[in-house]
Order: sequence, then C-alpha cells, then structure tokens
Amino acid sequence: MDTTIENVNSAESSNDYQHMLAGFWIRFWAYLIDVIVIASINRIIVHPIFNLLNLDKQLLFTSTTTVVTTIIFFAYFVLMTKYFQQTLGKMILGIKVISLKEEKLDWATIIFREFIGRYISKTIVILYLVAAFTPKKQALHDLFSDTLVIHEKVYTKISTVANG
Repeated sequence: MDTTIENVNSAESSNDYQHMLAGFWIRFWAYLIDVIVIASINRIIVHPIFNLLNLDKQLLFTSTTTVVTTIIFFAYFVLMTKYFQQTLGKMILGIKVISLKEEKLDWATIIFREFIGRYISKTIVILYLVAAFTPKKQALHDLFSDTLVIHEKVYTKISTVANG
C-alpha cells in the first residue's frame, strides 16, 4: 500500500481513494519525451548503420530507413507498454497505462492500442486532443482499447453521495 494512503486520516480507508487520471498535457509531455528517445535511437544506431552498409534503398513510396524507423517507433510503444505498462516518457512523469477490462494488459489490447489506435491518431494528429475532452481523459486509442492512463502515486478522494 502506498504511504500516501497510509498517512491519511485513519477513519478513511484506501477504498476512499482512486488513482488520479492523467490529463492531456502530462500525456503530451510524456509523448514528446518518447519521440525524443525514439529519434535518438534512430539517429545514433539506425541511420549510421544504414549509411555505413549502404542499406538505404528506395522502395515503392518510401525508403528502407523509413520502414525500419517506423517499426522501431511502434515496437517501442508496444513492448514498453506490455512489459512495463509505461514508456520512458511515462516513467519519468509517473504515469502508466491500465486496462479497464482485465487485471493485466494483454497482447491484443496493447497491439490494438499502440499500433492501430496510435496509427489512426498519428495520421490525424488532431485526434490526440480527444483526451482533453473526455470524462476519463481517454485519447482515441484508449477509447478503442478500453484503457486509461493514470498517475502512479497521485490519488484523488472518491466523492460519496449521501443517500437520503
């Protein structure tokens, strides 16, 4: 149990609190950190190797470097979310992804959220703003996959409505 809950008045239980939802701006900054990490990986590793070995060939509408960097982009989000429930940007800012359906995020949920949902949001960038206007602060890819992004160590008191 988190110490922030233990220090609360003893008359209140941990059932009176829930994790605070992560809003648009903290998610935006986490995503920006992740993009910097991915771009750094691509610039430090992928581009030099492809240039050194002369692997950057033109495909139909793109290059092999673009294909590999795109795979790295999606693999980063899928693998980090599966194994840690958060990317490096989310770790730094103390937020993580949880499922509304099951205890643990499964592969199908993560692939749907991080690959299909993020592809749609990346294609139509304005759709990222959905998180600013939904009651549970869910982005489009969260709505599709029944997930939430929460603060790990920040709680809000659940307001109880008196019956009577």
